[in-house]
Amino acid sequence: MPYQASDIPPAAPAIGFPAGTGFNGSVNGKGHSVQTAGATASAIELDEASVAFRLADARVYTAVERASLAVRDGEFIAIVGPTGCGKSTLLNLTAGLLAPASGTVRIFGAPLTTLNRQAGYLFQADALFPWKTALENVAIGLEVAGAPQAEARNRAEGWLNAVGLGAFGNRYPHMLSGGQRKRVGLAQVLIRDPKILLMDEPFGPLDAQTRQIMGNLLLDLWTADRKAVLFVTHDLEEAIALADRVVIMSAGPGSRIIGDWQVVLPRPRDIFEIRLDKEFHALHRDIWSVLKAEVAKGYEHAMPPAPKGAA
Repeated sequence: MPYQASDIPPAAPAIGFPAGTGFNGSVNGKGHSVQTAGATASAIELDEASVAFRLADARVYTAVERASLAVRDGEFIAIVGPTGCGKSTLLNLTAGLLAPASGTVRIFGAPLTTLNRQAGYLFQADALFPWKTALENVAIGLEVAGAPQAEARNRAEGWLNAVGLGAFGNRYPHMLSGGQRKRVGLAQVLIRDPKILLMDEPFGPLDAQTRQIMGNLLLDLWTADRKAVLFVTHDLEEAIALADRVVIMSAGPGSRIIGDWQVVLPRPRDIFEIRLDKEFHALHRDIWSVLKAEVAKGYEHAMPPAPKGAA
């Protein structure tokens, strides 16, 4: 049963990670909608942002080159691209964990110069303390911010109920399934009431059935309290089923944003049912026609060079 706004525990002071202005629609060469900077503040704005790393041999590797992306407050954006194309790098830019080599990052119109305190980050790997119970893992974000323990744990109970784990608060992480640990991780992020959710393949390690369940849970929680979401995934079907827009990145090095598709499928959505929709399949074909070439390039770049003299 979908969650309603009344099911979400009351907000606590945000504790999270610090860029964003608005945009006007333009169209790229392939006819797909691309967002450009405008006068109204967006939740997130990357403006010609590049990221480069110095390698051990002193060469410079450009991971992401001149990426521009605007995300409205309350908008759900999925980022898809080949392995190693810089999807996670964009999240780390938005989290303030990396500084751009050039270009700018803004959050709600303000330049990002340190950790993004308005964002919560859900990683692919579990970030639970193994010696703490599910309840304690969820409450700790408020406790370290100075909330009284009783208050923090009362709110944690509310969030465990919201993610369907009300009866599991006294269990340690090793006693929980992979899907249950992801639910605890989601509650751990949401209890801090961030304005932005950064999600780096959070359901990647889960089996297909559990991924669908977690996708529906995420959509229910997001529908009840819409935040700006950047969701990284390798799964194009998952991206379309969840998002308002699907953004495609090119193969690296020097990855760029090369496509931005609006998902016009109706909400609320069921992750399984929406995949049966004809419009879903038409959009999937349209995006895959661009993405498949980049996936092939990504594999080519990852292959070691042939030995000299090989036929």
